[in-house]
Amino acid sequence: MVIQESQGAVRGLQTGTTPMGHEIVLFRLTNTSGISVDAPKRLYSPFVLGMTANAMDIDATIYFLGLVVTVVRKGVAETVKEGNLPTVKEIMDQAIAAGVKLLVCEQSTQLLRLDRGDCIPEAKVVEAATLNYLVLDADGAMWF
Repeated sequence: MVIQESQGAVRGLQTGTTPMGHEIVLFRLTNTSGISVDAPKRLYSPFVLGMTANAMDIDATIYFLGLVVTVVRKGVAETVKEGNLPTVKEIMDQAIAAGVKLLVCEQSTQLLRLDRGDCIPEAKVVEAATLNYLVLDADGAMWF
């Protein structure tokens, strides 16, 4: 997938295929299922499935929307841990290293009064329309 930028916004997405010929599958993280830093059990799945997709030569993107954007705020993921699992930050770092892309809804950051600089550098803040383009362009999408 090629993302073209225009004044900091993401526009004009183009589809591509992976070396195995699979079209891009996108994973998004939203707060519609009660996912938040207060409910860490649900924060792990998108990262694990994103890493799994990339291992299968399928490009994966996690889109953060609503209240869950706080997990990509600098210093927050380090404090979120469930049981014997690593911290969300450790899982997030593994996903990023595996090539999973992180996108954050700009309008959600504005709602929560977060500045662009409050997010980790690997998380790209994008306009709300980006989600619509990604869904229309994707072979499939999973919502958490």
